[in-house]
Amino acid sequence: MMKTMPAIVLAEPGRFELIEQPALVMAGPGEVLVRVHRIGVCGTDLHAFAGRQPFFTYPRILGHELGVEVVEAGPGANAKKGERGCIEPYLNDPSSAASRAGKGNCCENLRVLGVHIDGGMRPLINVPANKLHVSQKLDYDQLALVETLCIGAHGVERAAIDKGETVLVNGAGPIGLGAIQFALARGARMAVADVSARRLAFVRERLGIQHTIEASSGDFESKLRDAFGGNLPAAVIDATGNLGSMERCFNLAAHGGRIVFLGLTREKISFDNPNFHKRELTLLASRNALPGTFGEVIARVERGEIDTTPWITHRMELMEVPELFAPTAADSTLVKAMISVG
Repeated sequence: MMKTMPAIVLAEPGRFELIEQPALVMAGPGEVLVRVHRIGVCGTDLHAFAGRQPFFTYPRILGHELGVEVVEAGPGANAKKGERGCIEPYLNDPSSAASRAGKGNCCENLRVLGVHIDGGMRPLINVPANKLHVSQKLDYDQLALVETLCIGAHGVERAAIDKGETVLVNGAGPIGLGAIQFALARGARMAVADVSARRLAFVRERLGIQHTIEASSGDFESKLRDAFGGNLPAAVIDATGNLGSMERCFNLAAHGGRIVFLGLTREKISFDNPNFHKRELTLLASRNALPGTFGEVIARVERGEIDTTPWITHRMELMEVPELFAPTAADSTLVKAMISVG
């Protein structure tokens, strides 16, 4: 009799199902078979559940923020049984022009686990060995949060922030929190905006951000200028995925400044070209992260420079996902949900 294993599939917007799949028992050449211990719930997962995720088809097994343990290394794979790690979930085509240029994160043939192909909401998964990033120190909760930190870190890399520069981060969800952490690590002077007073309190109390602004404030620009001595910020990083917030960025960056769209919307974005030209703004997209970023993030978390413990506000077991995902997603106190795989 064929052995099976459970998996949770998002059958359509708003509906998860428990299914059975053939159990994975071995890793192929250049692969590792890993046991999934933790799955972080990402904004991508929330948007997919709500039916608002671009580049997405149903049904799909979600899960790309993974804390895993190596069960078996296939031929040619440099990994050892029992090692803990996280997964770089961006499966790029090494022969593509972007990959050959060192930009596999935006490869034209990119497949992301849990988005374009089935992800980790199941006990076992095979992944390319070069997508496994090992840590001897981090626990599974920490490992499952590495990828979301990498997204924020790459956005800061794209913004090319120098020490002492002024930066506004729009959106204090997990991706925005990652951007805040790495902008601070570069010595930026920070302001943070969000629609949630609770999230703004979180960044003040946990990250020491002095200047926070409620995003719907009628005098938003005035408060932003007050934070930076009357000036607008040199860089604006938008992690909201909200059309209105993203379009407003063109009026919030200083002359000669940079805008980084870390969030993603399905809508078309418009802006006033004379204003854009007058300010000589630079507009940048930021997609996924680079392999080296994973190493940097793991090292910083291992050194204790980044503490993700306060981020996890909700927990559930894998088998509870069909029942608990919807109320968790709707909970206004949600910062980060973590799924345990028994």
